[in-house]
Amino acid sequence: MTENLKLSGKAALVTGGSRSIGAAIAKRLAADGAAVAITYSASPDKAAAVVREIEESGGKALAIKADSGVPDEVRSAVAQTEAAFGTIDILVNNAGVALNGLIDDYKFEDYERMIAVNVTGVFVATQEAARRMTSGGRIIHIGSSMARYAGFGTCSVYTLTKGAVAGFNRSLVRDLGPKGITVNTVHPGPIDTDMNPADGPVSAIVGPGIAVGRYGKGSDIASLVAYLASPEASFVTGAEILADGGFTS
Repeated sequence: MTENLKLSGKAALVTGGSRSIGAAIAKRLAADGAAVAITYSASPDKAAAVVREIEESGGKALAIKADSGVPDEVRSAVAQTEAAFGTIDILVNNAGVALNGLIDDYKFEDYERMIAVNVTGVFVATQEAARRMTSGGRIIHIGSSMARYAGFGTCSVYTLTKGAVAGFNRSLVRDLGPKGITVNTVHPGPIDTDMNPADGPVSAIVGPGIAVGRYGKGSDIASLVAYLASPEASFVTGAEILADGGFTS
């Protein structure tokens, strides 16, 4: 890693960074010079592979086992990031689950799990990171274009959680702006991931509505996150940025 990269000297934590969008974000932040910690819940091999790839490219990386639905594990992940790298400058709240179903027979335990990971986990990670960040800190939430446009059913609870994150983002800027910390949300549209593969059943429904004619890639989201994490984005805060190939246009 050279010293003139825009994130040199910075440390980042990417929750749910072992696969799909999270892994792409972790690798991109590392490529831009940041030391990167990732959390994982059930995929240690994939987490190890992300760390290995970053280290083989000359970067610093750390994998932390932490369930984003368990507050104490989230708190520990933030503390471990700071202990390993001496600072935490960038938080990417990427971890999320999607347990879909029709509202009339939706299981309450699934609702509780969705809230625990997608909302409470975001709050706890943000609170712990904000307590440690100094001026120039960056908090970036990964939301969903579903919070703007739900193109099909069975996702009402998922949409509820992502809408909560968007609301949290808008008001949080007032708390953290005076400290020089920016807060933004990226809303991905249809992205080729483990949960929503480009050749999966959902693609037949949403595919025709994507203006650019293809599913997004993890790197499409990672490049936007990298910008928001950079010094160039110091005047961007409170933003909700759609990265959906025109799906919601």
